[in-house]
Amino acid sequence: MTAKDKRFPLPLSSVVNQKSKAIEPGGRSTAMPQTAMRNAAHHLSGTLAARAAQKTDVKSPQGAGKTDVGLSPSLLSGPLVSEGIRKAMVMRVAQQGVKDATVLAALQAVPRHLFLESGMASQAYVDASLPIGHHQTISQPYIVARMIEVLRNGTNLGRVLEIGTGCGYQAAVLSVMTREVYSIERIKALHELAKSNLRPMRIANIRLLYGDGMLGLPQEAPFDGIILAAAGLEVPQSLLKQLRVGGRLVAPVGGRHQVLQLIERVSNYEWKSSVLEQCHFVPLHSGVI
Repeated sequence: MTAKDKRFPLPLSSVVNQKSKAIEPGGRSTAMPQTAMRNAAHHLSGTLAARAAQKTDVKSPQGAGKTDVGLSPSLLSGPLVSEGIRKAMVMRVAQQGVKDATVLAALQAVPRHLFLESGMASQAYVDASLPIGHHQTISQPYIVARMIEVLRNGTNLGRVLEIGTGCGYQAAVLSVMTREVYSIERIKALHELAKSNLRPMRIANIRLLYGDGMLGLPQEAPFDGIILAAAGLEVPQSLLKQLRVGGRLVAPVGGRHQVLQLIERVSNYEWKSSVLEQCHFVPLHSGVI
């Protein structure tokens, strides 16, 4: 193993090495933010799935409870960052064709505005990509939901590798419905930003790593799913080899004209791919900065 390889995994005690529950004096369990998000998403998933079964429009779930339990009220106040605004965003995503109730519930459970600068909070629930600095963006809510829906394919995911952490938003959404999320970011400042954004949420199943995402994370492979948040002209072979048999990889591919590509590993030596739809992402680069 080279010195470069030894960067993985980095210690994340300041972010993720906390239990999802804390014990108060007297022995009573207190739900932590990650537990609250998972519980809320589970409840919302059932509500949204029932509506889908009835073939009705997705509407704001009634009596779903707060999805932000455990987060500071000061971070969640104001008409432009309310739970109602987040529900409206999810409705728009559903109307665009995302049907997976678990994904929609996770999208509703994670406060997107907490991953943006405060001055941009009013735009957090617009269905658009937004700048996060360093010529990078937080992905459009629809495309986050669509890619995760394809990755899940209606099944529970165990271990997922994300290439391009950015501000940490997609990793947070993934964490609600997967056992473990490994997320790699090549830009040091964004790696630190993601840690800062995720720290208040105490999400115990995300591992943030600083390194070259095009190399993947072979020492933790194989993965049930791999998702890329940047577009290369093709998917790196190193990532294809880290997918378990039966696993799925979803990535934007192309230069000026990009498409979402799904790659499935069908055997030790065979993969199959399909094109999903057009998209637009920042370019995929190698190395670290």
